[in-house]
Amino acid sequence: QVQLVESGGGLVQAGGSLRLSCAPSGRTAINHAMGWFRRAPGKDRVFVATITGDGRKTRYADAVQGRFTISRDNSKNTVYLQMDNLNPEDTAVYYCAAQPGGLGSEPTSWGQGTQVTVSS
Repeated sequence: QVQLVESGGGLVQAGGSLRLSCAPSGRTAINHAMGWFRRAPGKDRVFVATITGDGRKTRYADAVQGRFTISRDNSKNTVYLQMDNLNPEDTAVYYCAAQPGGLGSEPTSWGQGTQVTVSS
């Protein structure tokens, strides 16, 4: 299993933006589908977005559609989550996950998570 590391979380005001990054800790290439998930306080971890290995197809949760953008740069072995127009309901720990089975498949590896806090 690949070890993933997220970065880019922080505190932002409502309406602001953040960009999260996810990369493997070693030299393992992540050329398969990847996803972002989040766990809000007191809630289960839920799906946010997923992207194919070539970056051509994406899928989003209804709650973030139109505000978040998942992308990847395979030359940098990195997956991103651009989050715009954030609101307090987006406050959560965000996790990236490897989905080698394809777009939206069951994750096989997880990062440690990065905290995103949106103040009103």
